[in-house]
Amino acid sequence: MSEFTHFNEEGRAKMVDVSHKPETVRTAEACSSITVSNEIYQRITNNEMKKGDVLAVAQVAAVMACKKTWEIIPMCHPIPLNGVDVSFAWEKEANTSDDYTLHISAKVKTKGNTGVEMEALTAASVCALTVYDMCKAVDKGMIIGKTYLLEKTGGKSGDYHRENKVK
Repeated sequence: MSEFTHFNEEGRAKMVDVSHKPETVRTAEACSSITVSNEIYQRITNNEMKKGDVLAVAQVAAVMACKKTWEIIPMCHPIPLNGVDVSFAWEKEANTSDDYTLHISAKVKTKGNTGVEMEALTAASVCALTVYDMCKAVDKGMIIGKTYLLEKTGGKSGDYHRENKVK
């Protein structure tokens, strides 16, 4: 790419004008994770955390954050979202007897003239942060894992599909 699109003539950051781009259906899926102790895993799955249903609250937090991405990431456009879905999957860590990893997937969809990758990444990140916040009174040793884009569709740059999920 010979020309940077996020800089004006003075070399200062700007929000890119996307008004000339056609509206298309665009999707993105981002993933994150958080590794927790057996005690936290048991409390979450048995709904025994003092702050309430951890996964329900984290899911709502992810959707709320997704909708506000443009307020958090400086050059993001406000985008009307058509759908946000957050899902979870537990995995027992093979290298320890006590730890479990909660895998988080955030899928976002819009019909617009710019993509939703940042919205999906924000949703997955805030979801993991919310789990940490709700469980930190029990154990502050939780580890938030890698956050990454799994796939995106639509737009001028075409589709992107990561070949392997990140561990």
